[in-house]
Amino acid sequence: MDKILIRDLNIFAYHGVNPEEKREGQPFVFDIDLSVNMTKACHSDNVEDTVSYAKVIKTVTRTVTAEKYDLLERVAQVTADAIFAEYPDVFNVKITLKKPQAPVKADFGWVGVEIYRER
Repeated sequence: MDKILIRDLNIFAYHGVNPEEKREGQPFVFDIDLSVNMTKACHSDNVEDTVSYAKVIKTVTRTVTAEKYDLLERVAQVTADAIFAEYPDVFNVKITLKKPQAPVKADFGWVGVEIYRER
């Protein structure tokens, strides 16, 4: 299966179990893999024959900033749900959601979750 890849998509949002996370916000970083059939687009060279990564980025940004959630797991799930709702040509999605500024007293690069969903 062909894939559309989005890497290091930075979105500032207000998710977390601590009140200050919902009040002050922080960056979240997404890696998204979309499985699609790109055969038609490969031959036509027409963006209408594929899933536009620019449109997907707008969908993800809108979804992630619309509500405040406690868990990264929930943010990843509503993101996958929005992608499936708006892009019927996506067969499956893998989302890695990173939280580089999580309020954890440790030296780390990021914490996060990864989900894989099939239509």
